[in-house]
Amino acid sequence: MEEIEETQWRAQTYALLANLLAAPPQQDLLDNIVNLKVTEPETSLGQGWLALIDAATQNNAEQIADEYQELFIGLAHGEVIPYGSYYQSGFLNEKPLARLRIDLGKLGLERQQDKAEPEDHIAGECDVMRLILTANGIPVIDDKTFFNAHLRPWAAKFFADLIHAKSAVFYKAVALLGKHFIEMELERLEQ
Repeated sequence: MEEIEETQWRAQTYALLANLLAAPPQQDLLDNIVNLKVTEPETSLGQGWLALIDAATQNNAEQIADEYQELFIGLAHGEVIPYGSYYQSGFLNEKPLARLRIDLGKLGLERQQDKAEPEDHIAGECDVMRLILTANGIPVIDDKTFFNAHLRPWAAKFFADLIHAKSAVFYKAVALLGKHFIEMELERLEQ
């Protein structure tokens, strides 16, 4: 895969993970996932894509919305807490979030006033990776620096927890894809 193609593919994968983790998917996104073609099904990442396609085939938007509520929102909190601060410090709104906000500021990104979510939600950090990968020119913070500072410390653990969450059905497949994608990113960024 050429470098430009690989960068586009990585950006699209980050975008998909961000969309699926920010909110339950609408049926049209599920239909698009069902129609994806997996080019390397024998790889672990290919297995993640196949699992996601199968899960999108087996579940509808209403079922997934209920699952999302149970997993990430719950009555007091969901079964899995999707925030970097929580994974890195055991608490929400701690130093990892403060460090992230500094880097977001360097990138010219600021918190949207109408959003209640802290910026260290897994979906937000995946979306920042997408933005960095699709930026015109050289961003102030490159993908390797951002990934190492903000996703490397906790994303793999988050996806592992999501895979084993008792309420996860569709999101078990999302987590499998995320886990294998993060592993691939770790390998790629080590080079």
